[in-house]
Amino acid sequence: MAVPLRPDEERNIAMLSHLISLVAIVLSASWVSALIFYLIYKDRGPFVRAHTATELNFQITMIIAAIAGAILSIVFIGFIVLIAVPIVMIVLGIIATIKANNGEWYTYPIAIRFVR
Repeated sequence: MAVPLRPDEERNIAMLSHLISLVAIVLSASWVSALIFYLIYKDRGPFVRAHTATELNFQITMIIAAIAGAILSIVFIGFIVLIAVPIVMIVLGIIATIKANNGEWYTYPIAIRFVR
């Protein structure tokens, strides 16, 4: 059984889940880090579960958007989507990181809820 985290540990892990995904964008592996954080910490506290789940949902949503953008690049709109996806990931990732560090609950406004 997983040992519950202290509130300060939950806040730090929640913040790291968003921050590492930001760094992983460069490597195109942000969904991997989000999945790892979710699987390791989902049972360690409600705050960290909520943040890791919302991060994973956001990363999956952005993968879907990027795939749609690649397909739609046949027409001009796809290129706009492909440019917008990393910008949205960075901006919303920074906001989520700050919220988690401040101990605030946060849900990405454009994430589809695959994981609860």
